[in-house]
Amino acid sequence: MRKYKKEDELSYSLGTELTLELLLQHPQDVIRVYVHSKQKDNPIYNRIKVLCDKYQKEIVQNDKIFNILSDKDNCYIIGLFKKYVSEIDRNANHLVLVNPSNMGNLGTIIRTSLGFGINNLVLIRPAVDIYDPKCIRASMGAFFELNFEYFDSFEQYLSSVSKREIFPFMLDGAKQLEEIEIPERYSLVFGNEATGLPSDFHRYGQSVFIKHLHTIDSLNLTNAVSIGLYQFTLRRI
Repeated sequence: MRKYKKEDELSYSLGTELTLELLLQHPQDVIRVYVHSKQKDNPIYNRIKVLCDKYQKEIVQNDKIFNILSDKDNCYIIGLFKKYVSEIDRNANHLVLVNPSNMGNLGTIIRTSLGFGINNLVLIRPAVDIYDPKCIRASMGAFFELNFEYFDSFEQYLSSVSKREIFPFMLDGAKQLEEIEIPERYSLVFGNEATGLPSDFHRYGQSVFIKHLHTIDSLNLTNAVSIGLYQFTLRRI
């Protein structure tokens, strides 16, 4: 075993809860589960053992693996799995991230998006690797319940999905978030952490801005996504 690299065909879940979610949602893709000698019996670990037995997945005790794969001292279970193909539901509401570059932010956004009932995530390249264990860990297991798909451009994405309203979130958006009438089907579009969306995204739909005091230049991406998701799903949660 070695540290994760983007070109690898395998990835891993670092932690007890993450590995449980992996076994619950994608048992067919699990290769094996590694357990540290410091791992004690507890309800979650016992569920993992039951699931490994049910799906005939090997449990291996190997402390050295943890020194290689995990930067955390309190990680005692690692799930090794094959990267699987995921596709979005083309008729559902979507969260679209254009050129996201931070793995921790992406993981947090995944968890937030699922929490507000949007479980279809679009990533426009170039974009961070969603299979990176740091992203999976930041999602706290929500990654394994997510539908996601990469596209080479925003135009490619639009041409492949059902008709919908597009809402690019921009600092110079034409309408304030609270003024938006929520349609039945939509895509919420957010830009890169540092640069936001290019100005030509105004032409794709109703651009939106989140009003805040002038004491800051802008909200960070995770906060902006959280506020946008909350407002759009407020009456449907």
